[in-house]
Amino acid sequence: MLVPKISPSQTLGPALKRALGLLPSVLYTDASEANVAGEPAVWAQVSASDDVQALLNSGLSVAVIGADDDDLAHVGGFDRARLALRYASASEDDSDLSTITRAATVGINRAGAVILDLTAQQISAATDSVDVEAQGPPPLAALVRAAERQVIGANGPVRVLVELSGSSEGWTLGLLSRVGSAGASAVVDAGILGVGDDCTGRLELGAALVAACGLSSDRTDGLVTTVVVDEQRACLGVAYSNGASLAAALASGDGVYWSRKRGLWHKGLTSGATQTLVGVSVDCDADALCFRVRQQSPGFCHRQTNSCFGPAAGLARLAQTVADRRLNAPEGSYTRRLFDDSALLRAKIVEEAGELADATDPADVAFEAADLLYFAMVKCAAHGVSLADVERSLDRKHLKVIRRPGDAKPGAIPAEPKAPTPAAAIPEVSRTSIQNAGIRAALPGEKIALRVYSADELSESERDALLQRPLVDSQEIMRRVRPIVDAVRARGDAAVLELTAKFDGAQMDSVVVRAPFNVPELPDSVRAAIDQAYANVRCFHAAQLPADSAVETMPGVTCRRFSRAIERVGLYVPGGTAVLPSSALMLGVPAQVAGCREIVLATPPRPDGSIVPEVLYVAHKVGATAIVKAGGAQAIAAMAYGTESVPKVDKICGPGNQYVTAAKMLAQNDSDAMVSIDMPAGPSEILVVADATSNPAYVASDLLSQAEHGPDSQAVLLAVGLSAAQMAAIEAEIDTQAARLPRVDIVRQSVPKGFCLCVSSMADALAFSNAYAPEHLILQTDSASDYVKDIVNAGSVFVGHYSPESCGDYASGTNHTLPTYGYSKMYSGVNTATFLKHITSQELTRDGLANIAQTVMTLAEVEELEAHRNAVAIRLKDL
Repeated sequence: MLVPKISPSQTLGPALKRALGLLPSVLYTDASEANVAGEPAVWAQVSASDDVQALLNSGLSVAVIGADDDDLAHVGGFDRARLALRYASASEDDSDLSTITRAATVGINRAGAVILDLTAQQISAATDSVDVEAQGPPPLAALVRAAERQVIGANGPVRVLVELSGSSEGWTLGLLSRVGSAGASAVVDAGILGVGDDCTGRLELGAALVAACGLSSDRTDGLVTTVVVDEQRACLGVAYSNGASLAAALASGDGVYWSRKRGLWHKGLTSGATQTLVGVSVDCDADALCFRVRQQSPGFCHRQTNSCFGPAAGLARLAQTVADRRLNAPEGSYTRRLFDDSALLRAKIVEEAGELADATDPADVAFEAADLLYFAMVKCAAHGVSLADVERSLDRKHLKVIRRPGDAKPGAIPAEPKAPTPAAAIPEVSRTSIQNAGIRAALPGEKIALRVYSADELSESERDALLQRPLVDSQEIMRRVRPIVDAVRARGDAAVLELTAKFDGAQMDSVVVRAPFNVPELPDSVRAAIDQAYANVRCFHAAQLPADSAVETMPGVTCRRFSRAIERVGLYVPGGTAVLPSSALMLGVPAQVAGCREIVLATPPRPDGSIVPEVLYVAHKVGATAIVKAGGAQAIAAMAYGTESVPKVDKICGPGNQYVTAAKMLAQNDSDAMVSIDMPAGPSEILVVADATSNPAYVASDLLSQAEHGPDSQAVLLAVGLSAAQMAAIEAEIDTQAARLPRVDIVRQSVPKGFCLCVSSMADALAFSNAYAPEHLILQTDSASDYVKDIVNAGSVFVGHYSPESCGDYASGTNHTLPTYGYSKMYSGVNTATFLKHITSQELTRDGLANIAQTVMTLAEVEELEAHRNAVAIRLKDL
């Protein structure tokens, strides 16, 4: 990518200033001059005298500091993704960049970006092709790959940028192309860039952008696909660009494209549907552009609609409607009335806010939130505030690092004086006093950390409290689930369709898709990954098929045991915040191996009513006979009782949230359903045993791999004899890796609910682990395999430094549907036997009956069951 650098002394023309504001990021050499109110992400060079925290809090995206600055304390206390380290080569003789790239490789572990200050000769040397087999990749490309291996967060992987040392005027399109081909970004002085007619002796901005990004096309006409989106990033349509149209767009600040029929196409010049260009970006593969625009009426499409892909939805649609009502309200419009009566609008906002605050049922919360958003958007429109303005305010708030306490204003919460609790009435420790009391999520900018306890300092009751999981109000959950189950039992498909529209936002005409499925095309890499995982999981589960057994218990008496597949099974594959084809594999493969005649898979549909392609492909591979397009309790009820289109099953397996679990428990306990389940389930959990041989980065990554599942996920670390420095290293890795995760908001909630228990020996660690009975147990020690024999309770064990839990989740072969909440003390994870039942038989010869007859008749007489005795006696008489 191209990152323009702006210095205080520069005088930039208005056209160039506007064009630079369209790029994703800009760099200011003086932090005090940085304009943080614009669209681009703003980077700025800072020094020890700058109040970096205040700058970041005001909206600065990234602070740039020299890597040779020994005092980095003044840039601490915030997300490291917002720090960039600048490295300068020690000498121009360092043509192969070995010195600077070694230093920067360390830097990518400390910051979100590294900037290399290089000469033109060093750039050329760093990007020249070499014999990779003999010498390894070019240093710059190697550094980029090292950066890309870092944990990806909201800002993407660690970035590598290159700045030209000495005079920036030395930049050429060829040098920019070299940097781009290595995967790095180029920092270019804005003074050497130009747009429109102001390009004499300068690099034209569009051409520089194309070169620095390595923008290319695989089309024969060389045109680049350009996705056009509005300010909310909703797609309006697709157009094409080339160097000429991109230069014209940047120069004019309008939507300008290249028409395959008309050539240069200035959108809207004849129809009036012009576009103000808001942003320009390049996709990750550098073969497509994205134009973010402010679209004028009647819209982008030639059919005079806003989008070529149908009307807007949700908040975007609401914002459009409210804006239209302000100008062209029909007779009797309630929205128009609100515009004209500010007192009524205020009263409705206060009223709806109170109703939302009091709502508890999920459906009611959604309903009341929608009402409040409507009145809030009317308020915004009345004051000339657009949805884009609101989103920009949210983005600026996201950048803040100084957090207010967030307490309610006086009077917002009614004061309730409380009498002090007598000391005698306080128990020594309650079940939740250690696990839950006073625990809150880590705020953005705060350290994300486990609570730490020492086993030597805990009382027996405190240790027992750590063994407990968070309390769940099962009665309240059952109260919510039972009406859903009853509705599906009574009204079948109609209830499932209504509930799916309510909870998943999908309007559908049918509930079930039956085999054979219309499997969409998947990327080759995804298909290959699923195929490999399928092969491994099938190999492991096929080995579990039991052999029939037979034994002659006494002469003439032969007893046998043989297995048969459960005929009809239901597999629940969760949806929600993640796509889970792995769960479809882990449930479908053992059912297929067992030989189940009917495999019904249930999964929440996407908003358009379709099924996630990856899940659909897995369903095809495992031989599913039907897919139920529903999630939650309604899907469980449909499979348990059957509907007009959903086949009734004999057993239901699969993970889910607390409502899914409650529905499974209800169905299992209802004799009308005649259905069994695999196991009860709770939130995901992991327990890692680590000693001095453990790698802190590995330990942190394993803990976070489960913590990101949900706010109630449990992450537990048993630290065996670790020093203070070793503990600090693990804590630092947890915070650093967590901050870069896309699901960091979930991790901020779940990690503080977990804990680290410091123990003195492996024996103590394993004793606690067996008592805790974790879903996933990881032994991170050099001698891990020696301790497997001591494991009594665990869902699945991951042995050694190179056995991350993720492998078991996806592809090693073992199953990832495991008992949680301590249930591994009495339940196994899903396996081939889950889908089998075992039948016994006995066959007696004449001699066999004669040999055993007296024993049977005597016991029948003791129990006074004469018919039992007679069934033997009547045969014995014939013998």
